[in-house]
Amino acid sequence: MKTKPYTPDHSALGYSVGVTLDRFIKIKQDDFPFASGELSQILRDIALASKIVNREINRAGLSNIGGAFGSTNIQGEEQQKLDVVANIRFTRALTKGGEVCAIVSEEDDEVIDLQNSSGKYVVAMDPLDGSSNIDVNISIGTIFSIYRRVTPVGSPIQPEDIMQEGNKQVAAGYVLYGSSTMLVYTTGKGVNGFTYENSLGEFFLSHPNIQAPKDGNIYSINEGLTSQMQNGVKNYVESCKKRNFSARYIGSLVADFHRNLLKGGIYIYPKTNKAPDGKLRLLYEANSLAFIAEQAGAKATNGEERILNIQPTALHQRTPLYIGSGQMVDDVYQFMKEEIQSSLKTPKKLLVFSTNLNFQYLPVHYSSGQIL
Repeated sequence: MKTKPYTPDHSALGYSVGVTLDRFIKIKQDDFPFASGELSQILRDIALASKIVNREINRAGLSNIGGAFGSTNIQGEEQQKLDVVANIRFTRALTKGGEVCAIVSEEDDEVIDLQNSSGKYVVAMDPLDGSSNIDVNISIGTIFSIYRRVTPVGSPIQPEDIMQEGNKQVAAGYVLYGSSTMLVYTTGKGVNGFTYENSLGEFFLSHPNIQAPKDGNIYSINEGLTSQMQNGVKNYVESCKKRNFSARYIGSLVADFHRNLLKGGIYIYPKTNKAPDGKLRLLYEANSLAFIAEQAGAKATNGEERILNIQPTALHQRTPLYIGSGQMVDDVYQFMKEEIQSSLKTPKKLLVFSTNLNFQYLPVHYSSGQIL
């Protein structure tokens, strides 16, 4: 029998279509010696569910699954029909995949115990972020976080398995359903983006090793709420206007974050008079995007500390969020620091600005502005 070694064919007829998500996951599996394929399976399950959700979104207007579902979720927000569809699809895919023991979803009041005694992972997710934009054909998304459970496999799920700091995530990502559908994720070793090719039914690597610009000129904030915001935030927005920055706010967190991640910018949803704890959820929105941001060289904070260092105390805990290009996040800190310094007239403890996003409490003498 005659044989010959394989040599790649570089002719026009055999043009490359790229690296599929499945193949990329398999290549990177060696990065996780503690996992024996479980994490890879979870990512595949999420990719599968996102393909189904993508299909449902694209035909929402034809199949009468747009609009409100007729009930509210734990957040007090009116559920859209596609919120329910996405929640079902992702929960079902993760259940059938067999690697997850519990799910935290924006659409469910309580932790979903999958009764999977061999599951080593917990997934927190917002199945469909920005779903109120569906009926006007604006980009929406899915956000997810993956944690390793900390209690022994086979034992009942405990609060410590769920209430983990963001720095304990083993993977996080989002799916953006827009002019094209993209899946972006990190496992703590950089950020990679994959674009969905409808005719082949596959995600292909399109944005390898995403690096966020260190600075930018885009600010994303709901300026309609400006009157309810802290003066430091107001002053920062005014400074953006004076520097002729571009205001870009879609109202879909994933879409706003994705644009700023690629082009350079900052997304701000601060505390307000109506939402003194902020609006975005820590476990399945802020943590996920903060992990991605830091892996891409950007920063994320709640205005007082690094998002990934916050210890959750409630399942649907909310938080303010300042996330994006490092220099722009640092600039917001500076404005907030100045607000605190100008508002206090007697020596008290002050949050002192730090460019590495760690705050330390130090006494300050305000008449001289000197740290004591």
